[in-house]
Amino acid sequence: MSNTETRNTHTPEAPHPQRWPVLGLLGLAQLMLILDITVVAIALPHMGAELDLDRAALTWVVSGYALTFGSLMLLGGRAADLFGAKRIALAGLAVFTAASLVAGLATGAPLLLAARIAQGAGAALLSPAALSVIVRLFDGDERNKALGIWSALGGSGAALGVLLGGLITAGPGWAWVFFVNVPVGLTVLATLTRILPDLPRAASGSLDMPGAALVAAATGALIYALIRTGDHGWHDALTLALFAAAAAVYAAFAAWQRRAAAPLMDLRLLGRRPVVAGIFVIAVATALMVGVFFLGSFYLQNHQSHGALTTGLLFLPVALVTMAAATAAGRVIGRLGARLLAAAAMALASAGFLVPVLWSGTTAMVTGVSIAAAGLGALFVVASATALSSVGPHEAGVTSGIVSTFHEFGASAGAAAVSSAAAASIATHTGTATAAGFDDAFLVATGIAAASAVIAPWLIPAPKA
Repeated sequence: MSNTETRNTHTPEAPHPQRWPVLGLLGLAQLMLILDITVVAIALPHMGAELDLDRAALTWVVSGYALTFGSLMLLGGRAADLFGAKRIALAGLAVFTAASLVAGLATGAPLLLAARIAQGAGAALLSPAALSVIVRLFDGDERNKALGIWSALGGSGAALGVLLGGLITAGPGWAWVFFVNVPVGLTVLATLTRILPDLPRAASGSLDMPGAALVAAATGALIYALIRTGDHGWHDALTLALFAAAAAVYAAFAAWQRRAAAPLMDLRLLGRRPVVAGIFVIAVATALMVGVFFLGSFYLQNHQSHGALTTGLLFLPVALVTMAAATAAGRVIGRLGARLLAAAAMALASAGFLVPVLWSGTTAMVTGVSIAAAGLGALFVVASATALSSVGPHEAGVTSGIVSTFHEFGASAGAAAVSSAAAASIATHTGTATAAGFDDAFLVATGIAAASAVIAPWLIPAPKA
């Protein structure tokens, strides 16, 4: 082993001196991935007008990215374990950056959609590999603080995306929602290439491509089914067929994993209580976060008649509160414990969702969503810290992939659930039905958060004495 490799390889006894700058750069990269969902959504009307995209094409500009991102993350996490987290993280960032350039240059639907799928593939490599790096570079209280920073950036990304989408679309134009990724991505890539440590490969063997294909197909079918429910309802025949197909392919994946010589993942991971608790919390927190952004955006623009830019500015306090809460949670989770923090955060989110039901208007909406965001920001830290607390270095990548996959499940389910609950509001735009529909959707969110305040502490294991 060369001197350079020895100097760059992290060991638990000698924390890497560049671990905090590495965290900041990986967090910035993760923020780009999350931003790219909501920032693009705000630019869709302008994008559609200039490129003459029909409604189906516009839907796939968002869904194509989410589908690819969600369905390939388990593969990305396993690849990080097998081939090295640094190599996979840098490869994912390079693919995402190049695809962003192509998307901004697109002059029609085929190239734009292909670029969005490539962005999703790059994101699926980068996100779990980056989280694996953080888990392996930090330990103890430092790891909780690092996860707090990571969660703060990721959790606030959706709200910041609404703001940036409005600013960019109103300024240089829709193409810059993609172009802005290029200088940021190249700068982060060049710096990480230099300072990111060459962590030893956490696992040996070959990549289980049949297993990867099965889990990608199943996850893609499930996320697409959840996306469809927003437009077609939960009883649509194709949607139900997609749910059934996802279940069947997941069963086939499980059967294959039991007989594969080098399985993509150890299915026993899903039987570990901390992992189950973590993925439950991340799915619920993401569903509530994305759902409430979806609701808030429609409410402020369609019911309160605010423009896209004003709506984005109104979401700024939500982003700031999310970041502050996640950072604070990373500092106190070691003292309070995940159980107490989860219960308190879910209860706070439930109270926040109730505010727009009891009072109407822009101020009530922003206040309620900000209160809820404080609880949800803390939950992202609880989820990551809990799920990753019981895994060894050789499982860090694939477990990060599992957590990230359930993040996407939650995002898709949240948007589908609230769009169904508030369907009358979103369709009519005016009148009593609009207010009533939003109230119904926020009551659904209130109930889910309140129930989860009981379930999450029950799932999360008690701290070891």
